[in-house]
Amino acid sequence: MTVIVRDVRPGDTEGFARVRRAALPFMLATAEQLAFDWAHAHPDSHYRPLVAVTEDGGIIGTAQVGIAHDAPRPGIGYANVYVDPARLGLGAGTLLLRAAEEYLEGLGARTLYSWVLDEPANHAWAERRGYAPSRSAHFLRLDLATAGLPPLQDPPAGVELRTAEDFADDPRPLFELDAVTTADEPGDVGAELDDYAHWRETTWEHPLLDRALTTVAVVDGVPAAFSAAQTDGLGRYSSGMTGTAPAYRGRGLAKLAKNASLHRARAAGCVEAFTGNDAGNGPMLAINKWFGYEISATEVRYVRTIG
Repeated sequence: MTVIVRDVRPGDTEGFARVRRAALPFMLATAEQLAFDWAHAHPDSHYRPLVAVTEDGGIIGTAQVGIAHDAPRPGIGYANVYVDPARLGLGAGTLLLRAAEEYLEGLGARTLYSWVLDEPANHAWAERRGYAPSRSAHFLRLDLATAGLPPLQDPPAGVELRTAEDFADDPRPLFELDAVTTADEPGDVGAELDDYAHWRETTWEHPLLDRALTTVAVVDGVPAAFSAAQTDGLGRYSSGMTGTAPAYRGRGLAKLAKNASLHRARAAGCVEAFTGNDAGNGPMLAINKWFGYEISATEVRYVRTIG
């Protein structure tokens, strides 16, 4: 069977989302989300989503390709390749990675990263292509329909729980909180959020962001911790980011915010909750274990240096 790789087209969103859900059932993926992401990619990211299609036009593989423009050092590219588990062995992954590498090399990338599910065949596939393992991250799942969530607690004196909707008139304080927590999030690439206009356009207005469920712990009027919530309208909830500003850590504020968000999510009809953690982020893994999350799968970030 002939397989070709090409750039995405407007009509590819549902097929792209279907492959992502099949390969990564622990992450939210909708056609609306993908159309939004493709239309709002930062120009410095040179983002180029690719698909592998068969002779009949069916999408069997996808790749998210671009430059980590918000990384503290230049020259880092990423190529995350996923193939429909039912269509493995046709060469789609190899073709997608080859096209991605050629594109990124042309942009001057000298370090390439790619996430690979933690399975022996996937490790061997990446290593045959010159990639070496780096950090790992876990996908975690919580059955909201049956989970015994910790009981809700009243916030301590001086602390108030709000939702993202309360910041609709001016979300900049949430951007600043997101930026300071992202800056020291464990990882081997890193990110620096310094473009408020782009954050407002791509994060605040993102179709998956659920402002009613996103919860913020405010201390003496200052946003100190938050748990961002995403929902797909299919009963699935995902924690986009949970973090606490350095000056407020050690007070249980992130746990307080996430617990409130999970309770509201269940009341809103969500039946599954997902989140992801860097394997080295012990404090956040401990919090999620306290909630009852269980590890569903692990991904390993593979790296290749060019030149």
